[in-house]
Amino acid sequence: MNENLKKKEAKIKKKLSANNLQPSIYVIAFSQSPQNQLDFFSSLLLKQHIYENTPLFVVGLADGYDSALELIRQITEEVFAATQSVDIRHYILQKHNESIKENRRCQ
Repeated sequence: MNENLKKKEAKIKKKLSANNLQPSIYVIAFSQSPQNQLDFFSSLLLKQHIYENTPLFVVGLADGYDSALELIRQITEEVFAATQSVDIRHYILQKHNESIKENRRCQ
């Protein structure tokens, strides 16, 4: 999530969950297509019926198209710096699983 949205993170997530319109918000998620790493799109598309029963693994939120591109660039650079590859999905899922394990240990 870019810096501008961190302050509003809870509110934005709540609105997205309630399917409320947020025209400036872009969603960055794992691609549904196996040949792509990430998809990004305006949150307005979540209003379409195709997304009602489609599970999305959201990896980031951005305030506008340009911010979405910048966030994807940052994600890609982070993954490459850490792994010397661009397997974004594997890296993020690994980090996600590590986070879950850490949270379980803290409980």
